[in-house]
Amino acid sequence: MSKINVAIIGASGYTGLELVKLIINHPVFEVAYLATSKGDTTLTALHPALKGVLELDVEAVDIDKIASSCKLAFLALPHKHSMEVAKELIAKGVKVIDLSADYRLELETYEQAYCKHTDEENLANSAYGLIEYFREDIKNAKVVAGPGCYPTATLLGLLPFIPYLQEGTPIFVDAKSGVSGAGKKLTESNAFVTINENIFAYNPLKHRHAPEIKEKIKKVHGRDFEVNFVPHLIPATRGELVSVYAVLKDDIEPLDVLKKAYENEPFIRVREKPVDIKSTAGTHFCDVFAAKNGNALFISSAIDNLLRGASSQALVAANIAMGLDEGLGAPKIAYVP
Repeated sequence: MSKINVAIIGASGYTGLELVKLIINHPVFEVAYLATSKGDTTLTALHPALKGVLELDVEAVDIDKIASSCKLAFLALPHKHSMEVAKELIAKGVKVIDLSADYRLELETYEQAYCKHTDEENLANSAYGLIEYFREDIKNAKVVAGPGCYPTATLLGLLPFIPYLQEGTPIFVDAKSGVSGAGKKLTESNAFVTINENIFAYNPLKHRHAPEIKEKIKKVHGRDFEVNFVPHLIPATRGELVSVYAVLKDDIEPLDVLKKAYENEPFIRVREKPVDIKSTAGTHFCDVFAAKNGNALFISSAIDNLLRGASSQALVAANIAMGLDEGLGAPKIAYVP
């Protein structure tokens, strides 16, 4: 099979590094262009671990150069900046996999949570990159929006149960992420002296992922639920554990619901006991578990926030968008501690 050249724009961050590592081992995709907002550096200067593995210059973003050399571009850029680049690439015929929030939400929801949208045309035709629920949309989309890491773990655990939940009852999401989810930029929250041997909530009940979760529940099942979302940082490099609490209206066996929903999904593993982050770290797997006490439902899901929550999910979406087997290059075996 002939190679497909791809660009990674935003190569300096953690998700950019994970994308590069995944594509180095991909049988079809080949990294042909790397960019950051400033450029004028090299991949190994940004990520010394790649010395002797892939030696490439990192340039400033040049739309014409990308379009002439690549069929596909991954954008690992901040929201607002991402849609500015995506719009130009799409106009040149380049398929875009965007890891920011810019194409995840409907216009009104996006503008309430983020900023004014400047690419409404492509927003209306984008696909949400939660693979198990939006495969068909991804196949023909010009731009695929990578879901947030917290919504990924939450929705994969929660969506199978939405038909069985009691109308009018709230959903509570207690989510915990490794500190890599906060990005490379140093802040008081992710400084070593703050996070070491510590755990704390941030933006409780006001986080921008809550409307994303709520919107996708309605898109998949047509039902409205109030989503109460509280994220936490934990003293771990990577990994994400989500606990969801909801109220059932039907007498169901939770594990049977999960097993039926995901019986044909190779990257969803239904566990017989509550899940943990080490079992999914370094992989594309999402592990899920659920139990009930009367009509009280508990759902537990775990992912690698940098992979299933970002880069490997983007890679699988790219496989689908380019007509490849979706599992190509998706990591099953962890090589991280």
